[in-house]
Amino acid sequence: MKKTFLFSLLFFVALSLSADEGMWLLQLLRQQKYAEMKSLGLKLQDADIYNPDGSSIKDAVVQFGRGCTGEVVSSQGLVLTNHHCGYGQIQYHSTLENNYLEEGFWAESLADELPNPGLTVTFIEKIDDVTDYVKQCLERDKAQDKDGVLFLSPSYLDKIARARFGEDLLRRKKGIEVEIKSFFNGNQYYMFTKKVYSDVRLVGAPPSSIGKFGADTDNWMWPRHTGDFSVFRIYADKNGNPADYSPDNVPLKPKRWLRISTKGVRENDFAMIMGFPGTTNKYYTSWEVAERRDIDNAVRINMRDIRQKAMLEEMLKNPAVKIQYASKYSSSTNAYKNAIGTNWAIDLRDFEALKKAQQEKLLKWAQKKKILHYAQALDEIRDIVKERADYRFRSWMLNEGILRGVEFASVPTASADSLLKALDEGNEAGIAKYTAALQSDYRRFANKDYNPLVDKKVALAVLSEYIRLVPRDQQPEIFGELHRYFNGDIASAIDYVFDRSIFASEGNMQYFLTSDEKARLLREDPMILFAKSARDEDRKLRKELSRFDNRFDIARRAYLEGILKMEGVYILFPDANLTLRLSYGQVRGYVPSNAVVYDYQSTMDGVMQKEDPANWEFVVPPKLKELYRVSDFGNYKTSGGKMPVAFIATTHTTGGNSGSPVMNGNGELIGINFDRNWEGVGGDIQYLPDYQRSIIVDIRYVLFIIDKYADAKRLIEEMEIV
Repeated sequence: MKKTFLFSLLFFVALSLSADEGMWLLQLLRQQKYAEMKSLGLKLQDADIYNPDGSSIKDAVVQFGRGCTGEVVSSQGLVLTNHHCGYGQIQYHSTLENNYLEEGFWAESLADELPNPGLTVTFIEKIDDVTDYVKQCLERDKAQDKDGVLFLSPSYLDKIARARFGEDLLRRKKGIEVEIKSFFNGNQYYMFTKKVYSDVRLVGAPPSSIGKFGADTDNWMWPRHTGDFSVFRIYADKNGNPADYSPDNVPLKPKRWLRISTKGVRENDFAMIMGFPGTTNKYYTSWEVAERRDIDNAVRINMRDIRQKAMLEEMLKNPAVKIQYASKYSSSTNAYKNAIGTNWAIDLRDFEALKKAQQEKLLKWAQKKKILHYAQALDEIRDIVKERADYRFRSWMLNEGILRGVEFASVPTASADSLLKALDEGNEAGIAKYTAALQSDYRRFANKDYNPLVDKKVALAVLSEYIRLVPRDQQPEIFGELHRYFNGDIASAIDYVFDRSIFASEGNMQYFLTSDEKARLLREDPMILFAKSARDEDRKLRKELSRFDNRFDIARRAYLEGILKMEGVYILFPDANLTLRLSYGQVRGYVPSNAVVYDYQSTMDGVMQKEDPANWEFVVPPKLKELYRVSDFGNYKTSGGKMPVAFIATTHTTGGNSGSPVMNGNGELIGINFDRNWEGVGGDIQYLPDYQRSIIVDIRYVLFIIDKYADAKRLIEEMEIV
């Protein structure tokens, strides 16, 4: 009786969507979620959010670069996004004399705004359901589809998108792009017509001590106190069309821009986010959940923990090493924390059982309908996950334990190969050219942030674990040398590598340059041989794993077809795929663990409590401290006189939502999304209503920094603030 009740409960939970769950397609808003959004506090009509025949909020939301989101906030093309989304551009313009990363940057006029080669801002002009068109094309072209997988081929979908729009029209229209994207693993298709602007200029950015306050230590954590924003502007030709950078270009006059509210947020207020989320796995089967937990995440957690402990031990011994490896350590812990958080969520809510309940429901439904191929698809997915397990484990071990874990595994080898060829041929010009290239390769590898002692220590730790867990006959070929000549003594083998490789030290490189045996030294160089062997093993494993891809894609298409037919097309949302989506929920705190309660709002009090002048992640600029000391918060403070910094909401977000606008029920901008909490990262597989939170910089803090800290009042005057 208890087992029956438990299964029924899991069955209900697995197939029910939380009110806050989902990354919804704008074009289906009225049919799917509009009524529920109204009940939570939305005051707008659905056409105010998405209007295929006129302007709407959709037209104020842009894809910033190719992996973030931004929002237009003025009639002159001003765009807000995250500091970390604009970080590359801020870095690009930084010099020793003008270190904008450290000091911040604020253009005093349009003429001072800085161009950014390669940066784009993309508007979604039109969204069309092209499911029938794609299926017709697939039927027409089935003779060339030998493996039956054109339905997911980006190149094929691109070709038929261009054909549908018209090649001549695309050539005539500067900046117009079209893309057909697959949804529900090839069961639905939409075509997105885009307008891409390539003259995007940096207008303003706070110093990293504000824009990255807390840096990687606070990453995935709440409460947060980060002013994670930057300001850009879109430029166009005199007719408002996309154009390459030119001094003659003018600020874009957009179709729509967001009004900004300084009224603030309260607990349970309605909030919605629009943006371009990257990847989710809502429709994992139970076997894929287990694979993610027991292979992907388990390997990452284990190998990064070993690597990080070795790095940290050396960092704590030597302040210079701490500076060298701060970024590498933080980068490693980022995905490490994510993997731990995802596994925590998988076990906390038993995602395996939830997905199994979904599968069982489909099987029962299909049995009643006398449809056999859905059961066959599930059997195929189960079998493939089992068949590929060994290759997948070896691939993850190779990536985490060697390709990512050992720095000398990344030494460049192309110049060495070219030099060896030139030496063998007696090509003097080639010898000179590639000797110089090899020296340049060495300088890039052994840069200011590389420490051979740390690399040796980390290599010893991770390679020991790699050899312990990966059977000898499944290790890269070069490991035969380890066992043959060093009898498995990893420490001795690593000492040999650093004694002999030209990449190991400046002394070794100079010895090579003066040697009469350059060809032999190159052929026998242990770092080069190690790197090549590791890359050969990677290629081999990728090839082995790719054998399962076609079968897997076809099986998943069938499985998702069944889910859609069973539930109905308006009940579910497709996995994120960098297309424009809407999420909604409420401003709300949460309880991460027993007797711990997190409020929904953070303030500058927390900035000052975290301040640590000796730690670059928590340095507070003097001017910001002075503004806090005298409580000079302008019109941006709370009713209680505090300066708000960030807040959290139950909205469903993931990577790609960085920079997304967070709006109230009136469609007014109240914040900029920049992160998720650690307890919510498992939401990429299954939403956790009690824990899932988006972390959002309060728009009042953004305005306060622009106005009071930067004194960039021309930007404040340009925005429509209510």
